[in-house]
Amino acid sequence: MEIYFDNAATTKVSEKVAQAMLHMLTHNYGNPSSLHQKGFEAEKAIENSRQIIAQTLKVNKKEIYFTSGGTEANNIAITGVTTSNKRGGKHILVSAIEHPSVKETVRHLETIGYEVESIPTDGMGYIQIEALEQLIRQDTLLVSIMYVNNEIGTIQDMATIGKLIKTINPKTLFHVDAIQAFGKYILTPGKDQIDIMTISGHKLHGPKGIGAIYIKDGTKVAPLFHGGRQESGIRSGTENVSGIIGFGMATEEAYHQLQDHRTHIEGIKEHMIMRLTNDVPDITFNGDIEKGAYHILNMGVSGVKSEVLLHALEELEIYVSTGSACSSKKKNHSITLSALNLTHDEKDNAIRMSFSKYNTLDEVDQFIEQLNKLLPILRRFKRK
Repeated sequence: MEIYFDNAATTKVSEKVAQAMLHMLTHNYGNPSSLHQKGFEAEKAIENSRQIIAQTLKVNKKEIYFTSGGTEANNIAITGVTTSNKRGGKHILVSAIEHPSVKETVRHLETIGYEVESIPTDGMGYIQIEALEQLIRQDTLLVSIMYVNNEIGTIQDMATIGKLIKTINPKTLFHVDAIQAFGKYILTPGKDQIDIMTISGHKLHGPKGIGAIYIKDGTKVAPLFHGGRQESGIRSGTENVSGIIGFGMATEEAYHQLQDHRTHIEGIKEHMIMRLTNDVPDITFNGDIEKGAYHILNMGVSGVKSEVLLHALEELEIYVSTGSACSSKKKNHSITLSALNLTHDEKDNAIRMSFSKYNTLDEVDQFIEQLNKLLPILRRFKRK
């Protein structure tokens, strides 16, 4: 029996989403830029999904632009702002626990003359508000902070952060990577004084290869590349119509049953924590397991490297993660875990589990049973 506990990496596409996408691929397959009926039908379907996402975020639909995914959306957000606001300053602030699509983008900007500073976090991954207050300057062009950390689940107080940024420097733009938060929480970028927010489809039982970016009306953001000026020029190229329809459908499904799904997933996580605490020796937890995201749990398994445990579980068709899927093939330690000041061994032993509406309590119990069989063997092997 397959057990999939890697839903922060990607999620199973829901049946309704798959059916809606298949219909677009086989029936309404026109190019949205075409002037005939097929093109009109495709364009209408895109605008319907745009409206669904806009209503979910409580923004105007003209402020939503579709992209090829979260990484592209983050690149547009950061590079697009710097390209369009050359007189706005060259100082950028990012949190110490950002996703690689943010960290690598600002690292590139450093090579072309931008000054990038890291906002420190505490031992649970929370932004140190006092430090952020001291770091914001009159030439700070952009602050980029993720809503929910993808590895340990820390949730930042965006209302407080947004207010602080705009109080110190109203011209500083505020970008939020909400890819792990969208579909799990009610997000209000307008209320929280967020200028740019990025989201993705495949984290909420939608398809891969589709994302979106909210850009507050009046905010200058340049495109990464040019062409037919689709998406109002922000993202040229023929639209991924079936992906956009799937994203809209997944958004509708997620928010229609948001509380029911949350209650179910919280129960899964709570049961996992209880079983690990009571029944598995030498387990620790990374991050805030009480106030963190209800779908993410990061644990340390003493005496066993995470990659070894991951592959041992994989042999049993149990799927977990060592951290961000976007950087899991790199051999260096996680940026997030390093920011928490964990020891070398603690970082080596960290496993992330992430849950969805499709997981069950029985899967948790099966996981614990198999884990207790594996750990003595793996720990003895390490000692040899």
